[in-house]
Amino acid sequence: MSSKLIVNASLQEARVALVENDRLAELYIERKKEKGIVGNIYKGKVVRVLPGMQAAFLDIGLERAAFLYVTDFFEEYGDAFNQNEVEEEKRRKPQSKLQIQDLIKEGQDVLVQVAKDPIGTKGARLTSHVSLPGRHLVYMPTVAHVGVSRKIETEEERRRLRDVVREFQRSEGGFIIRTAADRQPERSVRADVEYLERLWSKILRRRQGMKAPSLIHEDLGLVQRTVRDFFTDDIEELVVDDRMAYRQIKQFVGQFLPKRRRRIIHYRGTDPIFEYYKIEPQIDRALNRKVWLKSGGYLIVDQTEALTAIDVNTGRFVGSRNLEETILKTNLEAVKEIVAQLRLRNIGGLIILDTIDMDRRASREKVYRSLEDALGHDKAKTNVLQISELGLVEMTRKRTRENLSRQLCETCATCEGKGFHRSRRTVAYELLRKLYAEMHDRTSHRNIEVVCHPNVAMILKNEEYNAILDFENSSGRSIVVREQGNLHPEHYQVNLTGQEFAPSTLVRKEGSTEE
Repeated sequence: MSSKLIVNASLQEARVALVENDRLAELYIERKKEKGIVGNIYKGKVVRVLPGMQAAFLDIGLERAAFLYVTDFFEEYGDAFNQNEVEEEKRRKPQSKLQIQDLIKEGQDVLVQVAKDPIGTKGARLTSHVSLPGRHLVYMPTVAHVGVSRKIETEEERRRLRDVVREFQRSEGGFIIRTAADRQPERSVRADVEYLERLWSKILRRRQGMKAPSLIHEDLGLVQRTVRDFFTDDIEELVVDDRMAYRQIKQFVGQFLPKRRRRIIHYRGTDPIFEYYKIEPQIDRALNRKVWLKSGGYLIVDQTEALTAIDVNTGRFVGSRNLEETILKTNLEAVKEIVAQLRLRNIGGLIILDTIDMDRRASREKVYRSLEDALGHDKAKTNVLQISELGLVEMTRKRTRENLSRQLCETCATCEGKGFHRSRRTVAYELLRKLYAEMHDRTSHRNIEVVCHPNVAMILKNEEYNAILDFENSSGRSIVVREQGNLHPEHYQVNLTGQEFAPSTLVRKEGSTEE
């Protein structure tokens, strides 16, 4: 597989595209005014403990309070009011039975790391099980274990790397050996061990001298994280358009990955880099609700706060032999595209896939295996259940940041996020009902002014012209309809006025009133 990293950096934002076989696979965006905070370490203050949720809310200096679940709390890095009481509670109860109210109190200071950015209306998710990523290792001060990435397959290499880490480790805690450490020399792994342990010591010292809430450690920016986490042997080249970012990457790579300096390219073309590599059209496609498949079938992607539903349709694909084969081919193509869309759109949480119903169990098994194979290329943790008799697949995908549509889009001011609004005819008929009620109000003799959207006014002045004339004749009061283009299609005003309207005020206008 041919893979490239394309970096578009500017003063306002940085965008990193992972391109696989000339197709956009993943997109990362960081804006200076909306910078993500995952990986940042804070000294937070507990503002509320919720026993019913087994969680606590902490003030870490953000607009919304962040939350910490009991399973993510490590009391050693919290300034407990009475540490003896906590230790006694731990001895008295099994670890699985510990309650948040026994471990943490309101007003307590806790060292925490952001595990998930604020998403939607939810605050950031925190953990006090800190992890510090390096180039080859991840240091975990709260876990006494040395693990190795599953992608390092040979047992001999796994054993060698464990031995190197254990030989040079000086502080408590554990390490995860990353895929990037595979076949790396001992000095490179040792340098990572020493650097991460020094960084942790520095964080603990800063914690002692700062008041909560305060930022203790900030993770690297997007461009530097890209080099650290994604610039592996699988990446053929890294192309960057900004001169300063190019120099920073060269410096970073020269220090940690000198053999890969030749793969870094400074883009000097006249076209914007994302246009040149045809990335912009793919971003636009990833924001569409409908995604067409090559065969002529299509997907419908509907995202809500709690879950995402993806519907598979045959569309224009009619097959060539029989219905079962047509359905199978569509589903096989669809699950591969679904995984690609999950990665690109960064969709997480609960996901429901509505495949086309298949009568044969063998067909369902084939589609399920194809889905699992496609998910093998996804770095996010997933859990997939078997296809049900109804053709539904339930799955989860780990969510750590906002999905693409939330990053790039905002709620429509017209439909207010519903995706639709009441039709012009519905609003027009509602207005007529209000006018009917008003015209039969014997206590009022004032004339009526209606202010509405032009589309609604068109129906009132054309199709319902005679109805309004009947209202006027039966009540002896005048009605004027005024158009206001900047009015919401569902909104209108009915004003009572003492003003006299000329009989020609309500002018019949010819024009289309199609819905």
